[in-house]
Amino acid sequence: MSDDNSTLPYPRPSDEHPTLVVPDPADGRGGAVRRRRRWPWAVLIVVVVLAALVVAAELVARAVLPGVVRSMVIEQLDLPADQQLDVETEGLLLPQLLAGRLDTLHLSTDAVTLQGITGAADVTATGVPLRGGDLGGADGTIRIDQEQFTALLSDTDLPVDTVEFAAPNATLGGSFAVLGTAVPVSVTFTPGAVEGDLELTPVAASVGGVDVDLDRIGSSLGSLGEGITQPRRVCIADQLPAGLTLTGVEIDGDDAVIDVDADGAIVTDEALQAKGTCDR
Repeated sequence: MSDDNSTLPYPRPSDEHPTLVVPDPADGRGGAVRRRRRWPWAVLIVVVVLAALVVAAELVARAVLPGVVRSMVIEQLDLPADQQLDVETEGLLLPQLLAGRLDTLHLSTDAVTLQGITGAADVTATGVPLRGGDLGGADGTIRIDQEQFTALLSDTDLPVDTVEFAAPNATLGGSFAVLGTAVPVSVTFTPGAVEGDLELTPVAASVGGVDVDLDRIGSSLGSLGEGITQPRRVCIADQLPAGLTLTGVEIDGDDAVIDVDADGAIVTDEALQAKGTCDR
């Protein structure tokens, strides 16, 4: 037999040529590795999608809620359909909407008429129910001009024909009768509020165009003089909704700024939306 076709021996195993082991498909370890590498990405995608949905829902709520609240306020207070009213909220809305109550609601308007008095209003309400019910509380300011302030005092026993502002005071002009003759009088007051009433503290006065001493006019004109020269409280509850309580009055530029507290039931109780009363 010839050696030309002799069989070569198998090479000896060595470290230079290690034997590769083919994984058994039934083993499942290769698939587990791939799954372990893939699932964090899947969770991340789910989290991102949920976050995007929450953000979108929050944006939608912020876009829709002001219009809904505006409609509710206009209906409850019987305001004109085209009433200008700005609505702002605070904090994340979705948790508040789920709870059915807004933590804080801010309402403002440049001009609104309530019980015949027109002015700019700025109100902050807390604990606002979205499914009906009373407010947790509310307070705000009403800004009125000189003409509206004059109208506010028109039903009082003060001799008021005109009002002029010069912060921090207001000067009331009018007249009183002496022996059948109308005598012009003007009194400058610093306005404030006491127990829900408007308080007017006089600082200067003139009679017939002549400046007078407050102490002298008070003693010479008797009860009328005392009414002009002494601090006096004026009830204006019958010029405001019954659910509003006067807490402060201040002259600011060309306006009188009236601070009020609102009864939380004013949004549901028609009696609180009607004019209040004064014992005169």
